[in-house]
Amino acid sequence: MSEAIVEPDLSLPFPVEFLIQDTPLSHQSKNANAKERWKRKVGEVATARVDALRDFFFLDNRALAATIFYFPSAAMDGDVDNIVKLIVDGMISIVYPDDRLLERITVQKFEPGIATTFRSLTPVLRQATEMERPVVYIRIDDDLWWRDPT
Repeated sequence: MSEAIVEPDLSLPFPVEFLIQDTPLSHQSKNANAKERWKRKVGEVATARVDALRDFFFLDNRALAATIFYFPSAAMDGDVDNIVKLIVDGMISIVYPDDRLLERITVQKFEPGIATTFRSLTPVLRQATEMERPVVYIRIDDDLWWRDPT
């Protein structure tokens, strides 16, 4: 993938973080309508967040990373990896033009009763840890710290 040209005054400022207080749906669900409703909900919450960051912006082709943390209200049914696709697809044309730009996706569940320690918390992630479950924390970032700078 070629390096994207980023115009700081016109590009979406990253990171983009937001919360969805709901249970994510698996891409393996047989209920097509429910899957579409979930993707639409992700898109609506993402839209509200990016609109709050900047009035006017262009989506560019820079490589990105996604973090998805799920805080369920009880032990999670199903596999945590199955929640990723609908969340990522729900942000297409809102946070990025194509999900192929995602170079790295980190997904983790934090079930009740399992002690967890965060080394650092953004205000949005702190809010996720303190609010009533279920909640999904989503962060899209252009900080590709793992790339070799040479």
